[in-house]
Amino acid sequence: MAEEHVHAAAAYAALAETYAADHEDQTPWNSLYERPAIISMLPDLKGKRLLDVGCGSAPISAWAASQGAEVVGFDLTENMVALAQGRQIPKASFRVADLSEPLHFLEDHAFDVAVGSLVMHYLRDWVAPLRELRRVLRPDGLLLLSTHHPSWDIERSATGNYFATELVDDRWTRAGKEYEVRYWRRPLRDMFAAFDTAGFSVLAFSEPQPVPECRERFPQEWELLSTRPVFVIFKLAPAT
Repeated sequence: MAEEHVHAAAAYAALAETYAADHEDQTPWNSLYERPAIISMLPDLKGKRLLDVGCGSAPISAWAASQGAEVVGFDLTENMVALAQGRQIPKASFRVADLSEPLHFLEDHAFDVAVGSLVMHYLRDWVAPLRELRRVLRPDGLLLLSTHHPSWDIERSATGNYFATELVDDRWTRAGKEYEVRYWRRPLRDMFAAFDTAGFSVLAFSEPQPVPECRERFPQEWELLSTRPVFVIFKLAPAT
């Protein structure tokens, strides 16, 4: 397991069921902000093959399957994969795998669409994983990636250097327990440079807004998410 994954994997293994329940419906960050934005940028999935990268408990896989897609998902954390498998999603399969390593279990040009929801910031190096995702995408395929917005992460930076790529220490509270989560922050210019080096063109770039339901259910979070970018989403295509 790559060093940069160690802390994230331990945290997700410990809080898997609580995080999965929150991720589904109880937190605005995912169900009312990031996930609707990703879904709005996806094409018609009927009859398509979708790769769910860092699938977690598989909410995106479940949605994609409901739209007629065949889904393959993988995650670094066994607990999350078990939760994904427990959904018993039709035409979907899940396994443990590490995005920082070659994805030998996937064939070349096997997928129409790949989605990486809030997974890239756990990786120090983006180029090699992006090249692997390009390999498994069809030439006319699409890759949707969401990650932390650098203007959000800079406030947690130990150095305050926006242009640095560095580890960030964060703490999450779930069900009354606190968990340490570490991830990598980097400037936007390095994200775009990684896409270019890995052979992707950027088709769209989104700084999403929360859906209206968020305002009624989570007014404080609505105020934050509607006035500051917390996540950023990229729609990519293999460069020709």
